[in-house]
Amino acid sequence: MLYYIFDYLDKTFNIPGAGVFQYITFRSAMALILSLLLSTIYGKKVIGILRNKQMGETVRELGLEGQQQKAGTPTMGGIIIIMATLIPVLLFAKLNNVYIVLLIATTIWMGAIGFIDDYLKIKKKDKEGLKGKFKVFGQVGIGLIVGSVLYFHPHVTVREKSTAPITFNRTESVVSSAAKEYKSTTTTIPFVKNNELEYAQILKPFTDDYQKWAWLVFIPIVIFIITGVSNGANLTDGIDGLAAGTSAISVLALGIFAFVSGNIILSSYLNVMYIPHTGELTIFIASFVGALVGFLWYNSYPASVFMGDTGSLTIGGVIAVLAICVRKELLLPVFCAIFFAESASVIIQVTYFKYTKKRFGEGRRVFLMSPLHHHYQKKGYHESKIVTRFWIVTILLSIVAIVTLKLR
Repeated sequence: MLYYIFDYLDKTFNIPGAGVFQYITFRSAMALILSLLLSTIYGKKVIGILRNKQMGETVRELGLEGQQQKAGTPTMGGIIIIMATLIPVLLFAKLNNVYIVLLIATTIWMGAIGFIDDYLKIKKKDKEGLKGKFKVFGQVGIGLIVGSVLYFHPHVTVREKSTAPITFNRTESVVSSAAKEYKSTTTTIPFVKNNELEYAQILKPFTDDYQKWAWLVFIPIVIFIITGVSNGANLTDGIDGLAAGTSAISVLALGIFAFVSGNIILSSYLNVMYIPHTGELTIFIASFVGALVGFLWYNSYPASVFMGDTGSLTIGGVIAVLAICVRKELLLPVFCAIFFAESASVIIQVTYFKYTKKRFGEGRRVFLMSPLHHHYQKKGYHESKIVTRFWIVTILLSIVAIVTLKLR
């Protein structure tokens, strides 16, 4: 919104300083500052409202130290993250950008699913919350929308690599270039020299006209990624500060990729895929990181508020869509290794328990408890130590992911 106002003032009245809103870096910085202020200052008021509405967490007896003390802590704090993300984005981003629109839609959609789930658990006293099939249906729905838009929308393109000269305006936006933009389902393979994979190639053995049917592969992949990452984030949200902290680190790393991929100078220098219009994602990412860090002010141990499914499903959905938009979804196991480890621990635990129960008559376990963070709690580690070490692992792996810009 402010972008359009100051753009009009700059072009119509040539007001000094109004042109600064043309720069993505300036708008990103402003979005980060505003989201931090919103999540820290107004977050306290949201927590007060949740407490007054008796939106307290019902904690199951898991045999973990300090578990019962958390009963009654306000949940649905994901509202703080959503609010502190969307307000700066609406103020500072270009709202006609297809990627920004997709991320706003994802935030609202996944937030709504999580909100319904939390509401049913707390107010309706339904321990299961939203039925699993409805939750998956919602995740598949947003995956279908995102996949379809990214495949069919005319502004979702990549630019072919070219040595031809490029002309820029004063804000370093491309004015003219001999390189062509084209539709593609190409993604990036990490640590490989010729590091581009065209999803349509999967259909090549079956039809000569495989490019025409690429959506049959691309859209299901998008659905799978969004569903998997959002569920992984949901499982990770089990102890104070874990999901918010690891997500902030991963999203910040993704922001570097978004800025590089959307900047023709940097993408050319680093020899990575240039994706027009993705630079605007930096503003959303800055706002999202600010919201997550601000939320940690209240969610760090001992937590004054939990994000609930309202926050965790939103976080997972946003990270998945961001990675897909910048064609870095194959790096998600590195960016979100904690999410994947948490999900894998649950899958392994349940599968092995069922197998041993069927074969030996009694279920056996691989982990003391799943998800993985509860395993370490059972081993006697304090949750603050678990969270800090998981953050460190995420930082290391995010650096590894960033290194793939040059290391191939």
